[in-house]
Amino acid sequence: QSTWGNQIGSRFKMSGSTQESDRLRFQMELEFVQCLANPAYLNWLAQNRYFEDPKFLDYLKYLEYFRKPEYAKFIIYPNCLYILELLQHASVRNNLSKSSFTDYIHRLQFHQWAQFDARPPAEEEQPAES
Repeated sequence: QSTWGNQIGSRFKMSGSTQESDRLRFQMELEFVQCLANPAYLNWLAQNRYFEDPKFLDYLKYLEYFRKPEYAKFIIYPNCLYILELLQHASVRNNLSKSSFTDYIHRLQFHQWAQFDARPPAEEEQPAES
């Protein structure tokens, strides 16, 4: 666990059982990871120099556990996992302070959403039962 994550968790009273504390911490981390899907939030983090804080970068590495299937199933905005992966690269973090870059990410996300087809593929004809 990262020091930065411990600092965030300690800001909230986590009284009660360890199981309850773990559940609350998981919910906070899940919410934070999903916020990474918001390009405007990424721009804010960059402009406020969070990406220059080694503890924050360690926290982002720690959050990579959400990429495992047993945790990824809780993700509502799956593109946040791709963003989390991209944030491991300094070149991406450096560009996030530029609105033009975050606008570009937003356009890519919109294009992906607009092209997404949630309908299941057409079922192939089933062979006749004999």
